[in-house]
Amino acid sequence: MLKHDTGAPLSNIENEHQETIYQGGVESMNNNLVNEITASQIRKDLPEFKSGDEVKVSVRIVEGNKTRLQVFQGVVICRRGGGVSETFTVRKMSAGIGVERTFPVNSPNVASVIVVRKGKVRRNKITYIRKLSGKSARIKEIL
Repeated sequence: MLKHDTGAPLSNIENEHQETIYQGGVESMNNNLVNEITASQIRKDLPEFKSGDEVKVSVRIVEGNKTRLQVFQGVVICRRGGGVSETFTVRKMSAGIGVERTFPVNSPNVASVIVVRKGKVRRNKITYIRKLSGKSARIKEIL
């Protein structure tokens, strides 16, 4: 019989739940099923890129019954999440105004990602670049 940390015995419902966890029954089968489904949804055709890289992201846009590609080029300032829900944020300057856009990595609306140049940064999230302007906002290039 299982007991709480206080020494009191568990109720029957808690005891049955603990036994299914220990046996690895339904819970582990559901986790395996979820992992298989999410693994099939992850894209493998995108290049390796990280924070500091300058990328061109081609996005599918639907207008009425037509679809077109729109290119968004800028610096990747962060990547977050993992698996199916992973996203990355790209920042560009448009007419002197900073524009940021967040894209899901595994979205079918992201047609392609092209790495224009590799940047050298020490942090994963370079959100401090929002405050910088001019020469101080430059990122060193890896050749």
